[in-house]
Amino acid sequence: MSTIFSKIIRGEADADIVYQDDRVTCFRDINPAAPVHILIVPNKEIATVNDLSDEDQVLVGYMFLTAKRLAREEGIHESGYRLIINCNRDGGQVVDHLHLHLMGGRPMGPMVVR
Repeated sequence: MSTIFSKIIRGEADADIVYQDDRVTCFRDINPAAPVHILIVPNKEIATVNDLSDEDQVLVGYMFLTAKRLAREEGIHESGYRLIINCNRDGGQVVDHLHLHLMGGRPMGPMVVR
């Protein structure tokens, strides 16, 4: 599995990286849907939520704690923000590499258009 996200993690593709460590890489979405739109991507290649294993529990928790920290750094922690993980085509997943969207900086509206 080698996606654009894997290339960003390895430094082989450009991205506006806001944070990176040995577990996650976080960068601004190239087509933002909100003033703050950051993708939190595990450095481990996991295609979808369906591909998570029991050993990934700590990593997924770390992704959410990283989102919390970035929300504070971006100044959206008090007004509010949305966290989204899409899974597969009908769920809206475009890149087959698990990622968490951190979105905020404006009222986000309803979760799903009815």
